[in-house]
Amino acid sequence: MTTLENRPGTALIVIDVQNNVVARVHERDTVVATIAGLVEKARQEKVPVVWVQHSSDEMPQGSDGWKYVPELVPGDTEPLVAKAYGDAFEDTKLESVLADLKVGRLVVTGAQTDACIRSTLHGALTRGYDTILVSDAHTTEDLTKWGAPLPAQVISHTNLYWTHQEAPGRETGTVTAEEVDFAS
Repeated sequence: MTTLENRPGTALIVIDVQNNVVARVHERDTVVATIAGLVEKARQEKVPVVWVQHSSDEMPQGSDGWKYVPELVPGDTEPLVAKAYGDAFEDTKLESVLADLKVGRLVVTGAQTDACIRSTLHGALTRGYDTILVSDAHTTEDLTKWGAPLPAQVISHTNLYWTHQEAPGRETGTVTAEEVDFAS
């Protein structure tokens, strides 16, 4: 259903599962293991896995905190997209990577739910992509001291509202990792 012509493919997007980003997130080990399972499934089904990696002054490229967690190792031929903003499309090569792969449907995982995940979901939708969020494969840290809800509530709310997002000619929604169907 994507609005992008001649882009029938699906890609698994893994956003910012880096040492510093997920150091203190909700259910870190469970979420990382779930993402690792999806990466393996995508590889077995020959579905592209696209890795997104954030950098900032506090997390410069090449630093230990910037590196992907040891449980997730990008393949040598899998695209890695460097970013400096929440939306993985903003001032990056993500759009050209997906165009080269003929991808119009994204299955989104990673961190952090209330920042880069939400920004990228909306960025993808406004650019014409079918955008599916894996409900048990994203997470965030506890930001309650700044007035945010508990992490489990942030995750639950994001899953709820993404289930009901709509845009003409595009598919959105959430599925569990077990329900992911890369062929849909």
